[in-house]
Amino acid sequence: MAPRRPIRIAPSILSADMGRLAEEIRAVEAGGVEWLHLDVMDGHFVPNLSIGVPVVAGVRRHTRLFLDTHLMITDPSRYAPAFVEAGADGITFHIETAADPAGLVRQIRGLGAKVGVSLNPGTPPAAIRGIVEQVDLVLVMTVWPGFGGQTFMTDGLPRIAEIAGWLRPDQFLEVDGGINAETAPAAARAGADTLVAGSAVFEGGDPGAAVRRLLAAVTAEREAHA
Repeated sequence: MAPRRPIRIAPSILSADMGRLAEEIRAVEAGGVEWLHLDVMDGHFVPNLSIGVPVVAGVRRHTRLFLDTHLMITDPSRYAPAFVEAGADGITFHIETAADPAGLVRQIRGLGAKVGVSLNPGTPPAAIRGIVEQVDLVLVMTVWPGFGGQTFMTDGLPRIAEIAGWLRPDQFLEVDGGINAETAPAAARAGADTLVAGSAVFEGGDPGAAVRRLLAAVTAEREAHA
Protein backbone atom coordinates (compact mmCIF):
# COMPACT_ATOMS: atom_id res chain seq x y z
CA MET A 1 0.00 0.00 0.00
CA ALA A 2 1.26 3.51 -0.86
CA PRO A 3 2.45 5.55 2.15
CA ARG A 4 -0.02 8.07 3.50
CA ARG A 5 1.57 11.39 2.76
CA PRO A 6 0.11 14.70 3.95
CA ILE A 7 -2.30 15.98 1.30
CA ARG A 8 -2.33 19.46 -0.19
CA ILE A 9 -4.85 21.03 -2.56
CA ALA A 10 -3.40 23.17 -5.36
CA PRO A 11 -6.28 25.27 -6.74
CA SER A 12 -6.04 25.83 -10.48
CA ILE A 13 -6.73 29.43 -11.38
CA LEU A 14 -7.83 28.25 -14.83
CA SER A 15 -11.30 27.93 -13.25
CA ALA A 16 -11.15 31.14 -11.21
CA ASP A 17 -12.99 34.34 -12.04
CA MET A 18 -10.19 36.29 -13.73
CA GLY A 19 -12.01 39.55 -13.11
CA ARG A 20 -11.80 38.87 -9.37
CA LEU A 21 -8.54 36.95 -9.30
CA ALA A 22 -6.97 38.69 -6.31
CA GLU A 23 -10.15 38.04 -4.30
CA GLU A 24 -10.25 34.41 -5.43
CA ILE A 25 -6.64 33.96 -4.32
CA ARG A 26 -7.40 35.44 -0.89
CA ALA A 27 -10.32 33.05 -0.57
CA VAL A 28 -8.23 29.92 -1.14
CA GLU A 29 -5.52 31.28 1.13
CA ALA A 30 -8.20 31.50 3.84
CA GLY A 31 -8.96 27.84 3.10
CA GLY A 32 -5.40 26.96 4.08
CA VAL A 33 -3.78 26.24 0.72
CA GLU A 34 -0.03 26.50 0.26
CA TRP A 35 0.16 26.21 -3.54
CA LEU A 36 -1.57 27.75 -6.54
CA HIS A 37 -1.57 25.85 -9.83
CA LEU A 38 -1.08 27.96 -12.94
CA ASP A 39 -1.96 26.25 -16.24
CA VAL A 40 -0.06 27.69 -19.18
CA MET A 41 -1.37 26.55 -22.59
CA ASP A 42 -0.03 27.54 -25.98
CA GLY A 43 -2.77 26.37 -28.36
CA HIS A 44 -0.24 24.05 -29.98
CA PHE A 45 0.75 21.31 -27.54
CA VAL A 46 -2.80 21.49 -26.23
CA PRO A 47 -5.87 22.75 -28.15
CA ASN A 48 -6.45 25.82 -26.04
CA LEU A 49 -4.85 29.09 -24.95
CA SER A 50 -4.65 30.25 -21.36
CA ILE A 51 -2.47 32.50 -19.23
CA GLY A 52 1.00 33.77 -19.99
CA VAL A 53 3.88 35.51 -18.27
CA PRO A 54 2.00 38.76 -17.40
CA VAL A 55 -0.69 36.85 -15.50
CA VAL A 56 1.92 34.92 -13.52
CA ALA A 57 3.58 38.23 -12.65
CA GLY A 58 0.22 39.66 -11.60
CA VAL A 59 -0.55 36.66 -9.40
CA ARG A 60 2.87 36.98 -7.80
CA ARG A 61 2.08 40.54 -6.75
CA HIS A 62 -0.99 39.34 -4.84
CA THR A 63 0.31 36.30 -2.98
CA ARG A 64 3.26 34.58 -1.37
CA LEU A 65 1.86 31.12 -2.10
CA PHE A 66 4.01 28.64 -4.02
CA LEU A 67 3.27 29.21 -7.71
CA ASP A 68 3.13 25.75 -9.24
CA THR A 69 3.44 26.59 -12.93
CA HIS A 70 2.46 23.89 -15.41
CA LEU A 71 3.82 24.53 -18.90
CA MET A 72 1.57 22.77 -21.41
CA ILE A 73 3.62 24.20 -24.25
CA THR A 74 5.81 22.85 -27.02
CA ASP A 75 8.97 24.80 -26.13
CA PRO A 76 9.37 24.93 -22.33
CA SER A 77 13.09 25.56 -22.59
CA ARG A 78 12.49 28.82 -24.43
CA TYR A 79 9.89 30.21 -22.04
CA ALA A 80 10.87 28.82 -18.63
CA PRO A 81 13.23 31.74 -17.84
CA ALA A 82 10.50 34.32 -18.37
CA PHE A 83 8.07 32.45 -16.11
CA VAL A 84 10.64 32.12 -13.34
CA GLU A 85 11.49 35.81 -13.65
CA ALA A 86 7.77 36.58 -13.37
CA GLY A 87 7.60 34.75 -10.06
CA ALA A 88 7.00 31.06 -10.73
CA ASP A 89 8.38 28.95 -7.88
CA GLY A 90 8.08 25.64 -9.70
CA ILE A 91 8.13 24.82 -13.41
CA THR A 92 6.60 21.58 -14.64
CA PHE A 93 7.21 20.55 -18.25
CA HIS A 94 5.67 17.72 -20.24
CA ILE A 95 7.90 14.76 -21.05
CA GLU A 96 6.20 14.64 -24.46
CA THR A 97 7.77 18.01 -25.35
CA ALA A 98 11.32 17.42 -24.13
CA ALA A 99 14.00 16.34 -26.59
CA ASP A 100 16.57 16.42 -23.76
CA PRO A 101 14.67 15.96 -20.49
CA ALA A 102 17.76 15.84 -18.28
CA GLY A 103 19.09 19.02 -19.87
CA LEU A 104 15.77 20.75 -19.35
CA VAL A 105 15.76 19.72 -15.69
CA ARG A 106 19.23 21.23 -15.28
CA GLN A 107 18.18 24.42 -17.04
CA ILE A 108 15.12 24.98 -14.85
CA ARG A 109 16.98 24.13 -11.67
CA GLY A 110 19.68 26.56 -12.71
CA LEU A 111 17.04 29.30 -12.84
CA GLY A 112 16.42 28.71 -9.14
CA ALA A 113 13.02 27.00 -9.50
CA LYS A 114 11.71 23.64 -8.42
CA VAL A 115 11.36 21.21 -11.34
CA GLY A 116 8.47 18.96 -12.23
CA VAL A 117 7.77 16.57 -15.08
CA SER A 118 4.29 15.72 -16.31
CA LEU A 119 2.91 12.94 -18.47
CA ASN A 120 -0.33 12.67 -20.42
CA PRO A 121 -2.80 9.80 -20.03
CA GLY A 122 -1.44 8.06 -23.12
CA THR A 123 2.21 8.24 -22.04
CA PRO A 124 3.59 5.22 -20.16
CA PRO A 125 5.25 5.92 -16.80
CA ALA A 126 8.44 4.39 -18.22
CA ALA A 127 8.86 7.58 -20.28
CA ILE A 128 9.90 9.51 -17.15
CA ARG A 129 11.80 6.73 -15.41
CA GLY A 130 15.20 8.00 -16.53
CA ILE A 131 14.78 11.42 -14.92
CA VAL A 132 12.40 10.77 -12.05
CA GLU A 133 15.18 10.90 -9.47
CA GLN A 134 16.26 14.34 -10.76
CA VAL A 135 12.94 16.17 -10.35
CA ASP A 136 11.12 17.60 -7.37
CA LEU A 137 7.65 16.72 -8.61
CA VAL A 138 5.85 14.32 -10.93
CA LEU A 139 2.48 15.44 -12.30
CA VAL A 140 0.17 12.70 -13.56
CA MET A 141 -2.61 13.93 -15.85
CA THR A 142 -5.92 12.18 -15.26
CA VAL A 143 -7.56 14.01 -18.16
CA TRP A 144 -6.21 15.00 -21.55
CA PRO A 145 -4.81 18.49 -20.97
CA GLY A 146 -6.28 21.57 -22.56
CA PHE A 147 -9.60 22.23 -20.85
CA GLY A 148 -10.95 22.41 -17.31
CA GLY A 149 -14.00 20.59 -16.04
CA GLN A 150 -13.23 17.17 -17.51
CA THR A 151 -14.04 13.80 -15.92
CA PHE A 152 -11.37 11.97 -13.92
CA MET A 153 -9.95 8.98 -15.82
CA THR A 154 -9.86 6.12 -13.34
CA ASP A 155 -7.38 4.15 -15.44
CA GLY A 156 -4.83 6.68 -14.24
CA LEU A 157 -4.91 5.25 -10.72
CA PRO A 158 -2.52 2.33 -11.40
CA ARG A 159 -0.12 4.78 -13.05
CA ILE A 160 -0.20 7.00 -9.97
CA ALA A 161 0.50 4.00 -7.75
CA GLU A 162 3.39 2.84 -9.93
CA ILE A 163 5.07 6.24 -9.90
CA ALA A 164 4.47 6.63 -6.15
CA GLY A 165 6.63 3.59 -5.64
CA TRP A 166 9.55 5.31 -7.34
CA LEU A 167 9.60 8.54 -5.35
CA ARG A 168 11.60 9.62 -2.33
CA PRO A 169 9.85 11.24 0.65
CA ASP A 170 11.11 14.67 -0.44
CA GLN A 171 9.47 14.44 -3.87
CA PHE A 172 5.88 15.37 -4.67
CA LEU A 173 3.34 13.35 -6.63
CA GLU A 174 0.68 15.59 -8.12
CA VAL A 175 -2.53 14.67 -9.93
CA ASP A 176 -4.40 17.01 -12.25
CA GLY A 177 -7.77 16.39 -13.88
CA GLY A 178 -11.27 15.81 -12.61
CA ILE A 179 -10.40 16.15 -8.93
CA ASN A 180 -13.45 16.58 -6.70
CA ALA A 181 -14.78 15.24 -3.39
CA GLU A 182 -15.43 11.84 -4.99
CA THR A 183 -12.13 11.39 -6.85
CA ALA A 184 -9.70 13.08 -4.45
CA PRO A 185 -9.73 10.17 -1.97
CA ALA A 186 -8.98 7.67 -4.75
CA ALA A 187 -6.03 9.72 -6.04
CA ALA A 188 -4.66 10.08 -2.52
CA ARG A 189 -5.12 6.39 -1.83
CA ALA A 190 -3.07 5.60 -4.95
CA GLY A 191 -0.20 7.69 -3.57
CA ALA A 192 -0.74 11.28 -4.69
CA ASP A 193 0.01 14.02 -2.18
CA THR A 194 -0.85 17.13 -4.24
CA LEU A 195 -4.27 17.42 -5.87
CA VAL A 196 -4.94 20.06 -8.50
CA ALA A 197 -8.57 21.18 -8.40
CA GLY A 198 -10.18 23.87 -10.52
CA SER A 199 -13.93 23.57 -10.99
CA ALA A 200 -14.37 21.83 -7.62
CA VAL A 201 -12.79 24.82 -5.88
CA PHE A 202 -13.90 27.89 -7.80
CA GLU A 203 -17.36 27.09 -9.17
CA GLY A 204 -19.24 26.64 -5.89
CA GLY A 205 -19.21 30.20 -4.62
CA ASP A 206 -16.89 29.72 -1.64
CA PRO A 207 -13.40 28.59 -2.69
CA GLY A 208 -12.06 28.38 0.85
CA ALA A 209 -14.87 26.11 1.97
CA ALA A 210 -14.44 23.99 -1.16
CA VAL A 211 -10.78 23.40 -0.32
CA ARG A 212 -11.73 22.33 3.18
CA ARG A 213 -14.36 19.93 1.79
CA LEU A 214 -11.81 18.27 -0.46
CA LEU A 215 -9.39 17.79 2.40
CA ALA A 216 -12.20 16.50 4.60
CA ALA A 217 -13.16 13.94 1.95
CA VAL A 218 -9.61 12.57 1.88
CA THR A 219 -9.42 12.55 5.68
CA ALA A 220 -12.75 10.74 6.01
CA GLU A 221 -11.70 8.08 3.53
CA ARG A 222 -8.41 7.54 5.34
CA GLU A 223 -10.11 7.23 8.69
CA ALA A 224 -12.63 4.77 7.27
CA HIS A 225 -9.80 2.54 6.03
CA ALA A 226 -7.43 2.98 8.94
